[in-house]
Amino acid sequence: MASLRRTAEAGAGPLRRTLTFRDLLVYGLLFIAPMAPVGIFGTLQAKSHGAVALVYVVATVAMAFTAYAYAQMVRVAPQAGSVYTYARVGLGRGAGFVAGWMAMLDYLLIPAVAYLFSGIALHTLVPSVHPWVWTALAVGVTTLLNLWGVRTAARVGFAVLAMELVVLAVFVVAAVCVLVAHGAQRGWAVPFTGEGAFSPGAVLSAVSVAVLSYLGFDAIASFAEESAGGARRVARAVLTCLVVAGVLFAVQTYLAALLDPVPAAELAARPGEQGDAFYATAGAAVGGWLQKLVAASKAIGAAFAALAGQAAAGRLLFAMARDRRLPGAMSQVDEGSGVPRRALLGAAAVTLVAAVWAARREDGLDQLSSVVNVGALTAFALLHASVIGWFGIRKGGGAPGPLRHVVVSLLGLAVVVAVIVAASPTAQVVGGVWLTVGLVVLAVQYRRRARAGGGAAGAGD
Repeated sequence: MASLRRTAEAGAGPLRRTLTFRDLLVYGLLFIAPMAPVGIFGTLQAKSHGAVALVYVVATVAMAFTAYAYAQMVRVAPQAGSVYTYARVGLGRGAGFVAGWMAMLDYLLIPAVAYLFSGIALHTLVPSVHPWVWTALAVGVTTLLNLWGVRTAARVGFAVLAMELVVLAVFVVAAVCVLVAHGAQRGWAVPFTGEGAFSPGAVLSAVSVAVLSYLGFDAIASFAEESAGGARRVARAVLTCLVVAGVLFAVQTYLAALLDPVPAAELAARPGEQGDAFYATAGAAVGGWLQKLVAASKAIGAAFAALAGQAAAGRLLFAMARDRRLPGAMSQVDEGSGVPRRALLGAAAVTLVAAVWAARREDGLDQLSSVVNVGALTAFALLHASVIGWFGIRKGGGAPGPLRHVVVSLLGLAVVVAVIVAASPTAQVVGGVWLTVGLVVLAVQYRRRARAGGGAAGAGD
């Protein structure tokens, strides 16, 4: 395609096809993190009025539509850039830029949330060291691994993922033993129905935060140019990752909610305690040893979730720079490691600032997690529109594609819009401001290209 031809002209080397199906799944599950709900369990309990398990069931179904859309578009455009590339192919270059711009907001901030989780967990283990110090240290270590090379990071990530799964299994077994021996702190159906009157609005509001846990399948799509098995393998990894994660999330939050002695309303009134809620529950219900084990696992696992997110962010910046939508320096690939070094360092710098800022605030976790998803949700909406545009209207200039692709994306688009509407006002404002800035940047790019003689038609060249 034209963007790939420009790569050679700009001096940007090609990405290497070295990732296996296992590597792709490891990156996806690392980014998602098997114990991702640990960090936001308290926040979701408070927002959903206690229906935290239902939140993850709804979020899994909602993201299933989006995962299906990714699986279709990665076959159409198996390139780095993910949703940026798909929107550009399905809707045009302008829409592609907007999708990439909105996804960029989350790719830069989602790792910041994961690093913050790591800092909070390590602070739980070593209270004498402030969370922001641990957070900054986690950024430094994982950035070095990413710069070392994608295969090296994948190998280390596989070991970390195995460790997380073992710890999760220990938690599940211990929780079941306690429930059998002593019973639950609340009704067995409460994690699905909530405490008191059921509130669909509260559940949707929590879903808008919970989707933070699912963005690993998007990370998988961003490695399309580095997959040794082509687009079909990437699509299979995307769907597999979502199903595995959804089951793990629903099980652990259901068990934790049954053991949690603190009412959801009380958690909502104490935002400073929400980040430690899962650890406190494990310690109170089972013992301090499990609290420390979960905290240690989360500290390591969250840092490596951020590693995968940072790697995906680097690929997005690389793809947009290669298409001359961002400074061309970010399109350079390091000859030794085969990674987009400058793009990775740029992503790491922004993530470091955001993570340390949040770590130094009492309400930093709530503030950061409440705004981080709106960009991804907007990008997901454009992804579904891209499927509709490609398979329902354009089909590369030919006949429309399978109707089921269009129907699924229409349903997915409706779900995403509903979640955006239910997001916090702060998230909506931040997303709106970021979108406005992106549209201004796009307009400036069009004007500059037009003055250079390319006209509007050449703005994407």
